[in-house]
Amino acid sequence: MKHSSETPDLDAAALVGLLRSTFATGRTKPTAWRRGALDALRTLLVDNSDELTAALHSDLGKSRQEAYRTEVGFTINEIDHTLDNLDGWLAPRPAALPEKLLPAEAHVVRDPLGVVLVIAPWNYPLQLALAPLVGVLAAGNCAVVKPSELAPATSAAMARLLPRYLDSDAVAVVEGAIPETTALLEQRFDHIFYTGNGIVGRIVMTAAAKHLTPVTLELGGKSPAVVDPGADLAAAAQRLVFGKFLNAGQTCVAPDYVLAIGDTAKAIEPHLAEAVRAMYGAEPAVSESYGRIVNERHFDRLTGLLDSGRAVVGGDHDRTTRYIAPTVLADVSPDAPVMREEIFGPILPIVPVPDLDAALAFINERDKPLALYAFTASADTKQRLVNETSSGALAFGIPVAHLTAPELPFGGVGESGMGRYHGEYSIDTFSHSKAVLDKPLG
Repeated sequence: MKHSSETPDLDAAALVGLLRSTFATGRTKPTAWRRGALDALRTLLVDNSDELTAALHSDLGKSRQEAYRTEVGFTINEIDHTLDNLDGWLAPRPAALPEKLLPAEAHVVRDPLGVVLVIAPWNYPLQLALAPLVGVLAAGNCAVVKPSELAPATSAAMARLLPRYLDSDAVAVVEGAIPETTALLEQRFDHIFYTGNGIVGRIVMTAAAKHLTPVTLELGGKSPAVVDPGADLAAAAQRLVFGKFLNAGQTCVAPDYVLAIGDTAKAIEPHLAEAVRAMYGAEPAVSESYGRIVNERHFDRLTGLLDSGRAVVGGDHDRTTRYIAPTVLADVSPDAPVMREEIFGPILPIVPVPDLDAALAFINERDKPLALYAFTASADTKQRLVNETSSGALAFGIPVAHLTAPELPFGGVGESGMGRYHGEYSIDTFSHSKAVLDKPLG
């Protein structure tokens, strides 16, 4: 079932009611149905890979390779990991009992929640709609998927394809913008999964509160990358450039800024410039591997940040093609405009700090980030970062890659979000862990 913004008479109540009726029949609960749904979703991705990567190129300028690796292939890997482990995840888990309750036995079962709303963003519009859906289906639920209207080609492809491959009485796609999302949020769901920014996250949470609906909020924030003098600066620069400028910087876990300790602020500049040239060539505008900004509004916001420091590399931009060159800014003040908001674009500021204590204070004085990265050869530095900071994830030596490990939870903390998913954590999110106690009457 699909509903489009071209059909303004969307009856959200009737739609959710239909899905709730399907769930009430018990159709989605058997493991066989769940496996069938995941197999069908996998087939959709394999059969339509070319169409989906073309849609992602149309929306964001992503190369075929990047679109497949970060969206189509990523979701296929999530499905495969889930299928390989689903039986074990769904098996009842025995629970020990205190002696005073014996003789008796107990276990924990995972019950599906019911009907789940998934609201996806525009920056990874396929992955961030379908990877949560993997968990929704694996847990035995029905779903409404709301793609982002800011990625119209990908949204249209999902609206056309999902009803062809999945049980249309159990999974619905609703295209549209604020009116459609608002209509959906007025309904009672059993869980709402939202990926996006904190402003809309608050709206989602307020709407959910009216029905006491649990929410998962995957938000963002300014994710720091600490670099200390003992790090291999050439290698650190290569990995920072990859993680930052993937999808033209429009990645929620991209390194937002470099927190350079001591002399590394100056020392890493040429390495970052060289890494940009090595990855995208002397003219990134003609590189097939480099994407574009999603729309003019974000383009204008980002170009307004380019004066926040000295351009080590990049700075070029073209509004007609929504191109902003991979840009590294040096001599950036902590209160510069580029440091006041999540950048979400291809601008990497370098902020110098005198020592690790100052770096820790800088991080802890700000909102808890979705990710924290560090490039260091010091075991003591690593341990202090583990012990003395709070973030959604902490990674040493490489940014972004923790998303590709399906046995690691993905989620934020504080302003960067709440809840977690991927792998078995998705089953936890979209299930209720029900306690079962059985004591004989004799």
